[in-house]
Amino acid sequence: MLSGKEQISFKKAIFLTENAFSDTPLDTTQFNKQIRLLITLCKGFHQTNPLANYSQKDKATVALWGAVFKVMTDTVTILLPNGEKAYHLPFTYDFEDYFGEQNWTKMFVIKLLATKKGNCHSLPYLYKILCEELGVSANLALAPNHIYIKHRAEKTGWYNTELTSAAFPIDAWLMASGYIHLSAIQNSVYMKALTDQESIALCLVDLAEGYKRKTNGQDTDFILKCCNTALQYFPNCVNALIVKAETLKQIFEKTQNKQTFNEVQDLYLQIHDLGYRQMPKEMYLNWLMELRTEKDKYLNKNLIEGQNKK
Repeated sequence: MLSGKEQISFKKAIFLTENAFSDTPLDTTQFNKQIRLLITLCKGFHQTNPLANYSQKDKATVALWGAVFKVMTDTVTILLPNGEKAYHLPFTYDFEDYFGEQNWTKMFVIKLLATKKGNCHSLPYLYKILCEELGVSANLALAPNHIYIKHRAEKTGWYNTELTSAAFPIDAWLMASGYIHLSAIQNSVYMKALTDQESIALCLVDLAEGYKRKTNGQDTDFILKCCNTALQYFPNCVNALIVKAETLKQIFEKTQNKQTFNEVQDLYLQIHDLGYRQMPKEMYLNWLMELRTEKDKYLNKNLIEGQNKK
């Protein structure tokens, strides 16, 4: 996909990445069936809930974004053929092992679909998949230890969509923790709307992370190959730089090779110069919870006021 030999499909890239980690092949038919069901719900909500007070030419696109957000974050009523009602419940945040340190599959979309619980990795990934299956774009964006969605509407300009707390936070929320250095924004490390190509590069980093766990980090060649390919198409991908640096450090500890040591030093210096600062896990959780408990402080009020006028 990155080389242009195959059409980019984020859904396919996600499935291939997660399938590679599985001990037994994942069920492609079941995966696509679950996605189609969610698409049907999104289309149904879109048809019955038009944007009454939105007149810009991107109205249809904005309405589809809203439908995906609604299906993922709220209870949706379904009218059955016999006249009875059923309810599709929202996806929720999984606070157990939310970085996948004990169980890497906690990061997977396939796990999210099976359990209805996900994190800042799987939730925006599923959101992007659903949008693209509906024929509209959705840009991933990065923050420390975090992934979210950026959209650009004609009426509001760029705005953030946060699936972990079902909110539309302003940029100040992302910067409030103090762990987004100004140079990280200037260097397009964080808070940048990623291209589809850069999103596929992220999948390569996920593949490297999964392979590292599968092999206990013993087979470094493939991990480095994934990182180098990702960096070829996404040069400032700090996630790829970190995995590459950690892998080379592991090689140096075994070989004591001076050239490898110099390369590790250069990578850590590059990562620091790009503006990356490590965010403690406890700080991340507090940061995430703050949006839930102090929504009025961090929500995009212009966007919310526009929604309330629908």
